[in-house]
Amino acid sequence: MAANEKTQTWRNNSDCCSWDGITCDSKTGNVVELNLWGSSLEGPLRSSSGLFKLQYLQSLNLSSNNLAGVLPDSIGNLKYLKVLRLSECSLFGKLPSSLGNLSDLTLLELDGNSFIGELPDSIGNLNQLTKLLIASSKLSGKFHHALLNLTELTAINLVSNQLEGTLPSNMSSLSKLEYFNIGSNSFSGFVPSSLFMIPSLIHLNLERNRFNGLLDIGNISSPSKLQTLSLGGNKISGPIPGFISKLVELSSLDLSFWDTLRGAVDFSMFSHLKSLASLDISTLNTRSIVDMSLFSDFESLNLLSLSRNTVKFGSTLNLLSPIGSLAIASCNISEFPKFLQTQTSLFYLDISQNQIKGRVPEWLWSLPGLEYVDFSQNSFTGFDGPAGVFQKNEIYMLDISSNAFQDPFPLLPKSMTFLAASDNRFSGEIPKTICELDSLETLVLSNNNFSGSIPRCFEKFNTKLTVLHLQNNSLSGNFPEESVSVGLISLDVGQNRLSGELPKSLINCTGLEFLNVEENMFNDTFPFWLRSLPGLQFLVLRSNEFHGEIYSPEGSLSFPKLRIFDISKNLFTGVLPSDYFAGWSEMSSGVFIADNKQKRFIGISFSNYLKSVVLANKGLQMKLLGTSFSMYKSIDVSGNRFQGEIPESIGLLKEMIVLNMSNNAFMGSIPPSLSNLTNLQSLDLSRNRLSGRIPPELGKLTFLAWMNFSYNMLEGPIPQGTQIQSQDSSSFLQNPGLCGAPLQKTCSGGEEDAITQYEEDEEEDQVLSWIAAAIAYVPGVFCGFVIVHILTSYRHDWFKRIFHYFS
Repeated sequence: MAANEKTQTWRNNSDCCSWDGITCDSKTGNVVELNLWGSSLEGPLRSSSGLFKLQYLQSLNLSSNNLAGVLPDSIGNLKYLKVLRLSECSLFGKLPSSLGNLSDLTLLELDGNSFIGELPDSIGNLNQLTKLLIASSKLSGKFHHALLNLTELTAINLVSNQLEGTLPSNMSSLSKLEYFNIGSNSFSGFVPSSLFMIPSLIHLNLERNRFNGLLDIGNISSPSKLQTLSLGGNKISGPIPGFISKLVELSSLDLSFWDTLRGAVDFSMFSHLKSLASLDISTLNTRSIVDMSLFSDFESLNLLSLSRNTVKFGSTLNLLSPIGSLAIASCNISEFPKFLQTQTSLFYLDISQNQIKGRVPEWLWSLPGLEYVDFSQNSFTGFDGPAGVFQKNEIYMLDISSNAFQDPFPLLPKSMTFLAASDNRFSGEIPKTICELDSLETLVLSNNNFSGSIPRCFEKFNTKLTVLHLQNNSLSGNFPEESVSVGLISLDVGQNRLSGELPKSLINCTGLEFLNVEENMFNDTFPFWLRSLPGLQFLVLRSNEFHGEIYSPEGSLSFPKLRIFDISKNLFTGVLPSDYFAGWSEMSSGVFIADNKQKRFIGISFSNYLKSVVLANKGLQMKLLGTSFSMYKSIDVSGNRFQGEIPESIGLLKEMIVLNMSNNAFMGSIPPSLSNLTNLQSLDLSRNRLSGRIPPELGKLTFLAWMNFSYNMLEGPIPQGTQIQSQDSSSFLQNPGLCGAPLQKTCSGGEEDAITQYEEDEEEDQVLSWIAAAIAYVPGVFCGFVIVHILTSYRHDWFKRIFHYFS
C-alpha cells in the first residue's frame, strides 16, 4: 500500500469504521484501533487534537510519520490504551508524566525519536506493560528503578541512548524478562550477576558501554535459555568465566575487547557451544593462541571474528560450518589461509594488518558469494591470474591499501562501490576503466605515484561518488570542472602538482564536509563561494599560490560548522575586520560533529578511508589522521601578508585548540579576548609587527602548553603565570622592549610597579572597545549575546561600571 493510500479512502459522508486503518468494536461502534503507520502525516500532535477524544481507543500506531514536536500530555487521556506505537515520528522533548495514566498499556514503542531527559517517575504505574521499546533516542539519566516494579515486562530495549550509571543489583526481580538490550549507552560499574539469574532471559545485549571489572555470573542451578549474549566493547577485565561453556543454547556470543590482562584463555570452553552462529572474541589481550581447528566441528557458525588475537591454522584445516563472514585482522598471519578454498558461502573477508607476502591467489575469486574483501596493511605485491581475474564476481568493497601492489592496475567489476588502493606502488595515469564503475561511491588512491591529469569522468557518477581521495601523487594540470561529482562529501587532492583555479562546480556539492588541496600550485583568489556550503567542516588550502583578500564587504564570511581552517603559506593580503570570526559557531561551542563516516557490516568495521592533513602545532608539523579530526579545532593563517590588527572576535572561538597567525604583518596589540580560548593548547603570533604588552590574562589559560611571541615589537614585563613562565626564552626573542623571566633582561622597578595599574587600564579599554565593535559589526540578537558574554567574563565591579556607562 502506498504511503498515503489509507487516508485517501476517508470520506466525510461514510462510516469511519469502514475506513482503512480504523477498527471499531462490533458491538458498541467505538473506535478501538487506529493504524496510520507510514501515512505521510505531517505536523505536530496538538493537545487539542480530536485524536485524544477517542477515549475507547486500545491500539494507536502512528509510526513512520513526520510528527515533529513534543508528545503532548493529552496522550494520558487515552486511558484504555493497550498498544502505543510512535516510532520514527521525529518527536522530541521530554516524555510526559501523563504516560503513567495508561494503566492498561502492554506495549510502549517509541524507537527512533529524539526524546531527552529521564524516564518519568510515572512509568512505574504501568503495571501491565510487557514491552518497553525506546531505542535510538537521546534519553539520559540512570536506569530507572521504577522499571524493577514492572514485573510483567518481557522486553526492554533502550539501545543507543545516553543513559549512564550502574545497573541495580536486583535485576532478577524482572522474572519474566526475555529480551534486554541497553547497548551503546554509557552504563558503567560491574555487570550484576542477578541478570543471569533471570530464568526466562533469551537475549542480553550490554555491548558498547563502560562496564568494567570482573564478570561474576554467579551460581545458576537451572539451565540457561540465553541465545544471545553481547558484552563486547566494554572495559570488562580478568578471566573469562568458564561458566559460559554451559550456555549451550547460545547462537550469538560477543566478548570482544575483553581485557584478560595478558592472562590465559581456555578457548576449549567455546567447543561446547555447538549452536553458535555468530562468535566475536576479537581483541582479548591474551597470550593464548586461538587454534582454528577448534571450530572444525561447528555446523552453524556463520560469523566469526578473531581479530587482534594470535591465530594459527594447519594446512589441512577444514571447517564444516558455512562461514559467511570471517575477520582475522591483526592475527600475526604470514601466509594466505588456504582453508578458505572450501568456504563457498564466504561473502565478507577481513585479513588486514597481517604479514602476508606475495600475490593474492586466483582461487579466491572462485568463491561465488564473495562481496567484501579487506587486504589492507599486508605486503601483497599483485594478483595471480589474468588482469580481469575478479571481474566475474560482484565485489562491492575492496580495500588493498598499504601493501606493495604495483602495475598493472587490476580490472575491477562494475559492481564496485568502495575501492581503497592507497599507499601502494601504482604509477602512470589513473586507469580510465575506473570510469566504468557505475556504482562507485568511495575512491581512495592516495600515496601512490599516479601522474597525468585527473580523469574528466567523475561527474558521470553524479550523486553516487561521495569520497574522492587522490592525495600525494604526481597529478598535474588543472582540476577539471567535469571531475566533480555533486554528491561529494570528502575531496582530497593535496600534495600533487595541480594548478589553475579551484573548480567552481564544487559549489554544487551541497553535502561537502572535507576539502583539502594543500601543497599544489593552485593560483586563485579566495573561494568566497564556499560559504554557500552549509556543512563544510574542514577547509585546507595551505601551500599554494592563492592570493588577494579573504574578506568580502559584500557579505560576511560565515562558516558555521568549520573545525579546521588552514590557508597558511599562500599570498593572501588585506585587513581582517574586528567581527571576522563572529559567525563561526562550531568553534564557539562544544557541539561535536561526527566526521568519521565508518562503513560497517554486520557489526564488523570495514577499513575506512583516512582523511589526512598536515597541521602546524606547537611549532612542529603534525599529520592529522582519521579519528583525530574529531578532537581538533584549529585556525592557521600563517605565512601570508595580512595586515592590520588581529580581530577581537577571535575571542569568540572558545573551543579552538590551535591558533597560528605567525609570519604576517599583523600590528597593534594582542587582543585580551584571546583569554576566552580556554581550550587553546598552541598559540603562535611570531614574526609580525605586534606592539604593546602581552596580556596578563593569557597566563590563566591552563591548557596553553606552547606559545611563541618572538620577532615582534612587544614591550614591558612578561606576565607571571605557570604556562607563560614555563616557555623557553626563544618564545620571546627579538622583542627589544620585553623584559623579565624567562628572558635574561630584567625589568626596572618602575615597570614592575606599574604593571598592575596597566592591567586594569588595559582591561577597561578592551572591554569598551570590544563592546563598541560588537555594536558596530554584530547585528541583532547576536550583538546582545556578545555583550552579555563579555560582561560576564569580567569582574563584578566592572559590570557595575559598564552598566553605569550605558545608562
